Amino acid sequence: MAEKARDIRRRIRTIESTKKITNAMQLIAASRIIKAQARTERSRPFSKAVGDMIEMLASESRSSPLLAEREEIRKVGIIVVTGDRGLAGAYNSNVLREAQRAAERERGLGREVSVTSVGRKGYAYFKFRKTPLAGTFTGVADRPAYADAKKIASGVIEEFTSGAIDKVLIAYTDFISTSLQRARVVQILPVPQAEDKPKKEGPTAIFEFEPEPDALLDALLPRYVEMKVYSALLESSTSEHAARMRAMKSATDKAEDLIKIFQLKANKARQAEITGELSDIVGATEALKV
Repeated sequence: MAEKARDIRRRIRTIESTKKITNAMQLIAASRIIKAQARTERSRPFSKAVGDMIEMLASESRSSPLLAEREEIRKVGIIVVTGDRGLAGAYNSNVLREAQRAAERERGLGREVSVTSVGRKGYAYFKFRKTPLAGTFTGVADRPAYADAKKIASGVIEEFTSGAIDKVLIAYTDFISTSLQRARVVQILPVPQAEDKPKKEGPTAIFEFEPEPDALLDALLPRYVEMKVYSALLESSTSEHAARMRAMKSATDKAEDLIKIFQLKANKARQAEITGELSDIVGATEALKV
């Protein structure tokens, strides 16, 4: 049975209401991503400078507990950074997939995996799969603060130094541009050794450390881990806004296309109704003549 024009118009009104919602969410995400991107860009130079300083100090000494590689890795901690809300395309599913792959790799090596969830989506994902969580943090994904990163980092640092876990990974989404974000998993504890870099030609600077490198590392390494977690939170927040803006724009465009399709259907249905009504009138007129 053909759909009536009245029913089609009702569907058009429903799609128009949905379009208004998705368009509003797109505009909100577009306004938020500007500030989020600015925070991320400002944090990158400082993060790089701290990393370079740690590399320089670590070349002088590897005696700090946060630098020591364990002979046997029995338990691995994974911090998984997701969003608190959905409607962001594949943003949450991508980082959860990478975290799951990392966990399966570690379990394949005979290691136990401990998960710390950041974001409600990650919490719901692991709760549904009945995965035990070492820690849960929510309400920090939209506008992460350094205090949030410090709280997350202090927990894993304490577990690592006490020997409860032997390695710490963090799964987050790296913001590359508004059209490209990449989920990745990186190691933060023990602090990885710097890769061998080609030596620069010409004279090199000679540094004298005051206090000694060991004392400096003990003071700086916890700040370094906190900064790595904070950078991951900022990158993920910016990526979430970008993904939501793109997803809502796509949904708005699809709604516009559907409205056009259903308007054509409504016109055809109305035309068929008018044709049917004319046929009934003509048939009744002919019947009266007889």
